[in-house]
Amino acid sequence: MLFCPTCANLLVISMETGLNKWACNSCPYEFPITKQMTSRTKLKRKPIDDVLGGDEQWAHADQTQASCDKCNFNSAYFYQLQIRSADEPMTTFYRCVSCAHQWREN
Repeated sequence: MLFCPTCANLLVISMETGLNKWACNSCPYEFPITKQMTSRTKLKRKPIDDVLGGDEQWAHADQTQASCDKCNFNSAYFYQLQIRSADEPMTTFYRCVSCAHQWREN
C-alpha cells in the first residue's frame, strides 16, 4: 500500500492515459509506475492455542475405568465439556494413564 505524500490518502492504480500510475482520489497527485513493483512477506504463524485446556486441564482431571485402544490399559483420566448446543449431551475427553493416548466420546 502506498499513501499520498500530500494528503495521506491511499493511492490507487489508475490507467486513464494508457500508462499505469499511482493516483490520489482526493488531490491531483500522480506517480507513474515505471517498473514492476512486487513484494512478498511471509507471515509468522502464532502457536496454536489448545482451546480444551492443554496439559493444565489434565493435571486436575479425575480417573475412571476406560479401555485405551492403543495399549489396552484399563484406566484413563477424563473430563467433560459442552462443545455443542445445550440440548446435546456433553463430550467426554479421555487420556490414557499409561501411554497418554487421547480420545473422546460423544
